[in-house]
Amino acid sequence: MFLLYVFTKKNYCPKCKSNSVHKDGFKQDKQQYQCNNCNCRFILKNHTWVELAYIDYTIHKQSYAELEIKYSRNEKTIRKHFDILAIPKRFKETLNMAICLTMDTTFFKGIDGFGVVDLRAESKHIYWDYCQSERLSEYAKALSFVDTKYELKSVTIDGKRGLRELIEKRYGYTVPVQYCHFHQVATITRYTTKNPKTDCGKGLRSLILKLKDLNYSDFNQQFENLKIEHKDFLKEKNEQGNFSHQNLRKAMRSIQSNLGHLFTFESYPNLNIPKTTNSCDGNFGQWKRKIKLHNSLSKARKMKMINEFLGYENKSV
Repeated sequence: MFLLYVFTKKNYCPKCKSNSVHKDGFKQDKQQYQCNNCNCRFILKNHTWVELAYIDYTIHKQSYAELEIKYSRNEKTIRKHFDILAIPKRFKETLNMAICLTMDTTFFKGIDGFGVVDLRAESKHIYWDYCQSERLSEYAKALSFVDTKYELKSVTIDGKRGLRELIEKRYGYTVPVQYCHFHQVATITRYTTKNPKTDCGKGLRSLILKLKDLNYSDFNQQFENLKIEHKDFLKEKNEQGNFSHQNLRKAMRSIQSNLGHLFTFESYPNLNIPKTTNSCDGNFGQWKRKIKLHNSLSKARKMKMINEFLGYENKSV
């Protein structure tokens, strides 16, 4: 068993977790290795077989059957050691203390459903935590952590109601707030559908799909033209006296309310403010796909896996 441990611990780069490594001389009388994938040079630490097996299980997506063969232990034993293994949150500090922050939340559905609040800056996860629902108090808690380490240059947020007001109340108007373009498009699509039937709906969808390509002046002008063109149509009422096209009115109101923060990045060209929260959203999909490979995980086991995923991603940047 000792020989197996010595062999397996040489398989992994501590930075990118690649198992393609080669010897690269000695450093302080200790064997040094270099990763063929990321060129990182390192000296192996004495990881236990449990830590190595958990890397295989989470990052390399191996099943318990494969782990049984590789580590000569049965599934019950491996599960027991995985449950005991502590995987702490390994936040990554950015090189700069003044940051453009991106924040978003995703949810894992089911009986043991929960959410993950994720804050990123400079491609690093600087904070994450777990919650039962997307409440403003969770974001306030996250910002309290950020305030102890960083100075905010800007914040890019999704469409969570009240979040912009929370930031403005906390920092005044010294921190620019950028609304996510992706979430704005998703909101309008929810009201108009992807295949609107009315001319107003078609015009609104066509305009919102050009959001990423237009500047504030052009977008605002086209939006105002659209409102004037369909002014009477949007005022139509049914026999009960209610507006006939309520979803379209909601879509127009959403753009009108958020317009002042959809182009914040234009006012601060030197800050390189992200226009979307895609840096968070893209990672959400990766976590969920990997977790889905391991059926019927408990809430605690899912959280442990997410800690490993985010800690691994932080090591890779």
